Amino acid sequence: MENIKIKNMLTLEETIAVDLFEGATYPWEVLPKIGNFIMELGKTLPTDKFEQVGDNVWIAKSATVFPSAYIQGPCIIDEEAEVRHCAFVRGNAIVGKGAVVGNSTELKNVVLFNKVQVPHYNYVGDSILGFRSHMGAGSITSNFKSDKTMVKVHGEEEIETGLRKFGAMLGDDVEVGCNSVLNPGTVVCKNSNIYPVSCVRGVVPPNSIYKNKTEIIKKY
Repeated sequence: MENIKIKNMLTLEETIAVDLFEGATYPWEVLPKIGNFIMELGKTLPTDKFEQVGDNVWIAKSATVFPSAYIQGPCIIDEEAEVRHCAFVRGNAIVGKGAVVGNSTELKNVVLFNKVQVPHYNYVGDSILGFRSHMGAGSITSNFKSDKTMVKVHGEEEIETGLRKFGAMLGDDVEVGCNSVLNPGTVVCKNSNIYPVSCVRGVVPPNSIYKNKTEIIKKY
């Protein structure tokens, strides 16, 4: 299970939240800590680059936030990010440098690393999205099991997470095709692609193409 550890999935230099991951082994371990981390980090952000615009909401002066977007704290929008028309940020969200949160996209309890794109009708909840990862139009993270039990990660071995809400962990440079559903506890390792209209569960290895649950091939 080495591929799903933070050190092998994520470039920590590509997020303002680098200290959030200190002491953690797997990326989902930080999910319960996001809100408090934002509130502490926000107080330390340089006022020449960031402006506090509401209760525990800090937005970089170089970021673009459309007037119709709704942002609830705790939240940090980093430099050069873009939050587009009718985006709904429900709190506990970090949007990285140069990231795009698009039309009617909803965020809740997430860390988007730098250059992440969730640009069209996406739902991203209780998830970590690595550097330059991209979710195609209509693709979502499903973060709550229908039987309301704790989420497990199913890979080479089964890992108990102790979390009732857990969407997806995407490594750096992951591409998720349009209208795909990433089921609770999905982990997509670095540099992998998900075919459009996929229903994904478990662990997708690095440098892979996910066509369906029985056909996951290595990139050439």
